[in-house]
Order: sequence, then structure tokens, then C-alpha cells
Amino acid sequence: MFAGTHTQTHHRSGPAINSGAVPFLSRVRPISLFAPDGEIYAQGETADALYRVEFGAVRVYRLHTDGRRQIVAFYLAGETFGLEAGRTHSFFAEATVHTGLARFSSFAGEVVTQELMTLALQSMLHAQEHILVVSRQSAIEKLGAFLLDVAERQGDLEHIDLQMTRVDIGEYLGMTIETVSRSFSKLRDEGILRLHGAKSVEILQPAKLALLCK
Repeated sequence: MFAGTHTQTHHRSGPAINSGAVPFLSRVRPISLFAPDGEIYAQGETADALYRVEFGAVRVYRLHTDGRRQIVAFYLAGETFGLEAGRTHSFFAEATVHTGLARFSSFAGEVVTQELMTLALQSMLHAQEHILVVSRQSAIEKLGAFLLDVAERQGDLEHIDLQMTRVDIGEYLGMTIETVSRSFSKLRDEGILRLHGAKSVEILQPAKLALLCK
């Protein structure tokens, strides 16, 4: 059912983040399905739509001239992405896991100026959060801030599902996969986290984790 390119199916969408502030997000839409690593759009392609994550997750990244990938944002269930200042995409977007997206045409009058302003502000907050996370001094601080951000975006849950790999996390935080793994292990050994497999994390001491990130 999932493929690198998307297929269409009909599905009743669930509640979206800030759907009251952005009315078009609450409409029922067909869902496009993407397999892990499936490309949603590429840098330089025409930016004529916005996308809401119904389930799964998306990474947005840019490729450096030497081939290195820099992830600039993750989008989780209920979040919307794809807004650009111009008519073409500045980044690549791919699914990190099996993902369903609702598509909204930004050139067909579906998205009005006020709604675009709300989405632009949300995108700016995402960018500011990324800067704050990667500017922290230690690997533990970076990873802790990232985990707290994901927990908050998933509803302030103590048990969070990471919809991305350790490699993805490293490319987002500016760390090697070895450093990411060591940081997870240190937080586990200190009793702050409990790891349930590679992508399931239980935050046992959220207050202590928050203190590490101050």
C-alpha cells in the first residue's frame, strides 16, 4: 500500500494542531501515503501546496555541496509544512516512517492570507526552536531539549514515540550517531530515561531533564 511515490485513499482526518486558528485544516481531505524515505517534494520544485501530517512524520532538509544532509525540521502528526516565501521549495521533504499526508492547494484559493500568516508564524517558531536546540553547548543538553520538544508536541506525554532514526536526530542536532547513542545511554544510566527499543522513550524524570537543558 505504501510506496516511494504516494497513492490516494479517503480517510476521515483527526483533529489538527491549531485547527481553530487555521479553519481550512479541519476539512476532510483525501490522504496521500508515503513509505519510509519516500520523497514528498524536492528542492527547486514548484511550491503549490501545503501538507498536514495525519500520521507518521516528515523530515525537511537541505543537501550541502559535499553531499552532507542537514535536517532543519521534523513535522509530527497534526502539524503542517510546505510553506515557502517564493514559488519553489527551498528544501527537500521526506517521510521518516509510514506517513499519511493531507494536501491543500495554496494556489487554488484554499488558503487565505490570515491562515498563511498563522502558518508562517508557526514555521518561524519551528526555526527558532531548532536554533535554540543546536546552539546548546553539550550533547546531553541538545538531546534533552530535543526530547522535551517532541514530548510537548506529542501532548506532554512522558512516553514518547520517536518517528525518526538516531541518524536523523544527529543530523538535526549537529551530532554524530555515536554521540547521539552515547547521550541516550548516559541519560538512561542516570535514571532520567527508560528506552523501550530504538524509537520508544519514557521520560522518567522530566524535571531533571529540563534542568539539564537550562
